[in-house]
Amino acid sequence: MTQSRRWARGIRLLIISVTILLTGCTGIKYSLYEKAMNYEREKAGLFLKTIEAGGKSISLLESEHGENKPCIVLIHGFAANKENWVRFAAYLTDTYHVVVMDLPGHGESVKDFDLQYTYDDQVGYVNEILTQLNIKKFHMSGNSMGGAISALYAVAYPEQVQSLFLIDPAGIFVYDCELTRLLDKGENPLIVSCDDDFYKLIDFALEKKPFIPWPITSVMAEKAVANEAINRKIFKDLHKALPYAFSDAIEKITAPSLILWGAEDRVIHVNNASIFVKQIPNSQTVILAGVGHAPMIEVPEESAKIYIDFIDSL
Repeated sequence: MTQSRRWARGIRLLIISVTILLTGCTGIKYSLYEKAMNYEREKAGLFLKTIEAGGKSISLLESEHGENKPCIVLIHGFAANKENWVRFAAYLTDTYHVVVMDLPGHGESVKDFDLQYTYDDQVGYVNEILTQLNIKKFHMSGNSMGGAISALYAVAYPEQVQSLFLIDPAGIFVYDCELTRLLDKGENPLIVSCDDDFYKLIDFALEKKPFIPWPITSVMAEKAVANEAINRKIFKDLHKALPYAFSDAIEKITAPSLILWGAEDRVIHVNNASIFVKQIPNSQTVILAGVGHAPMIEVPEESAKIYIDFIDSL
């Protein structure tokens, strides 16, 4: 065998070996991710389910429920998923029947480019899901986009919503923040195009970042990149003009409401909390120092205690 042929054979063997190694690592990585997610869910008292609602496949987490357990429905934000609520929900499931859904276009639920993802459309999807689950009365909480959806849901179905817990909610953007300045420059840190974008997004959205080991964050990054196209579609739909003024609409909310906001939020400025509390009757605010856009992820125990105290006060 000539020297050049030996080199070529060696390079081919190296490529094959690296490919096998990477494939094996990917398989191990995803296996570790699934085991970690299952552990977190079980620890929180949540069970993974898939249902059909309005002809759409919906993935959700649900805790055990009984007649004496009030229901809490948790709605995630843009480009997020139900897992964002797991550690927060762990403090609720002993006392409450908790439902955490992946909205259409997110997580493990249906991703259909023919669907519309405006706030009003998503309110309708949430209603389809809760109707399918036969849940008629509940406390509702939402973060970011999920906060806006929750607020509008309380307007559309006031007889169902017993209280509102809005965490850094979208819908009102009177005060500019770092995100709006980036969007004005044509940059959108909420849309992930590569693994590096995902880690930048974590730094951008969260002030207090929870420890998550590499194999888990690596899979999360890959999933975020895979969702780039649907996230662009959803973001575009969210920014279609509403047929009404959001701030006027939430004046019709009748449910007691608590607005929780991280003081260091770079996605939606904390000063917008003052507009929410002014517009929503029977509402109050709590501002968390040193916390960013997702208090239920950054300080889950503290956020849950605030929520439980609020519901108990009712």
